[in-house]
Amino acid sequence: MKINKVKCKTALSTSTLPGLDYSLNPYRGCQHNCTYCYVPNVLKINRKEWGTFVDIKTNIPVILSKELHKKKPGTIGISTITDPYQPVEKKYQLTRYCLEQILTHDYPVCIQTKSKLILRDINLISKFSDVEVMVSIGTLNENDRKILEPFSSPVDERLNILKKFSEIGVKTSVFFGPIYPTIKTSDLSNIVDVFIEHGATEIMIDKFNLKTGIKENIETTLQKKPELLETFKKNIFNNNLIYYNKIKETMKQLNKNIKIIEAF
Repeated sequence: MKINKVKCKTALSTSTLPGLDYSLNPYRGCQHNCTYCYVPNVLKINRKEWGTFVDIKTNIPVILSKELHKKKPGTIGISTITDPYQPVEKKYQLTRYCLEQILTHDYPVCIQTKSKLILRDINLISKFSDVEVMVSIGTLNENDRKILEPFSSPVDERLNILKKFSEIGVKTSVFFGPIYPTIKTSDLSNIVDVFIEHGATEIMIDKFNLKTGIKENIETTLQKKPELLETFKKNIFNNNLIYYNKIKETMKQLNKNIKIIEAF
């Protein structure tokens, strides 16, 4: 993994995502390197290079501090491109330093991650008057998770993030996506119950985004798992709208005591 120390000119970018005014990305590149990631498509980076480097924006806390004095208050999404708590954060702590700057102005914050490292900052995050921790979970099947997301935190550790933050009164939600095609509609009731039991108050659902190169990347990864590959082909490679529309309709009909947000 190549770590590049770079300087940034701006810290906060205007966000077009629902509920967010700004996005903040302390890192460019991601060590998680999930098989289905479409960020290389967004940033126009060669997929073969993705997962081999991380750019460390060493001056971003300073730039952010200056911008916070000038910007109109609004909700900041951390991080909308790469995971703010990927392993490199343990050493460089740029996400933590940025949170400390934001706290001085107490802007609303929404943090999305799939890493247990966020628990390091639980005391800091709890000081915000308006904060949400969203945990990405696409499946409760740990075996499937290991295949497509081998460098990210296990499912039980992600559920523990929800539990720990909800126990201290921090709003927690689940980014249930991309929803693995191994999930049956009959599984959804139990999955939602698990999220609720661990403290989630909202669930955002999303599908696999099969941008250029992603399908091929998944196929290559699943070559040694023919049964799993066939499930992907059947449910989402041929026509993912049929599969995901069934998921969406079933989620609507569950009538659980939790808000469901559709991202597709």
